[in-house]
Amino acid sequence: MGESVSGVGVLDKAIAILASLEVRPRALTELAEVTGLPRATAHRLAVALERHDLVGRDDRGRFVLGQRLVTLGKSATGGPLSLADAAAGALAQLRDRTGESVQLYVPDGGQRVCVLSLESPHSLRTIVAVGATLPMDRGSAGRVLAGEEETMRAGWAQSVEERERGVASVSAPVVIEGVVVAAVSVSGPIERTSRTPGRRYASATVAAARQVEEALGVR
Repeated sequence: MGESVSGVGVLDKAIAILASLEVRPRALTELAEVTGLPRATAHRLAVALERHDLVGRDDRGRFVLGQRLVTLGKSATGGPLSLADAAAGALAQLRDRTGESVQLYVPDGGQRVCVLSLESPHSLRTIVAVGATLPMDRGSAGRVLAGEEETMRAGWAQSVEERERGVASVSAPVVIEGVVVAAVSVSGPIERTSRTPGRRYASATVAAARQVEEALGVR
């Protein structure tokens, strides 16, 4: 890269990475070539941006623009945010805080649908695809969306191996005008979450749900 535009070199380099990804997904070698950055520097900055969900990966492992940019862009233009857009920043922070996979579920008839999913950086992790339809009668998110009295009183729910063997989860409700519209969830292998995941993740999950409500304009 040439002379710094802003006077803050690392910022200019990060912006150069984002600008190059605006054109198309890029593997690390191409990313370094296009930006003029050393390969190690390009990798370090791209991974750092990925941790903030400003950069993501496609199914071929190439770097792409991250989901959080959608939220930032719509906020800058004053456009309305969809539920998934509004939740993107909060869920990215929740994933980074817990180190586990996070999801946003909405009710759909007698089932629940995943509308946002961010994966843990660990090789052993929970994977739930966006669009996946799951049962309401198994898992912490199902209990949250069902509005169970005990769950709503506590403000969160946990589950251990209810839907999938070896997996535990914690969920908290997103409430608008007294109605549960979505569930924010953290899920991962019991080896890390333990069999009492609420002790580790309940406060962070509830905080993320409140962030989503604030992003949607709920006070």
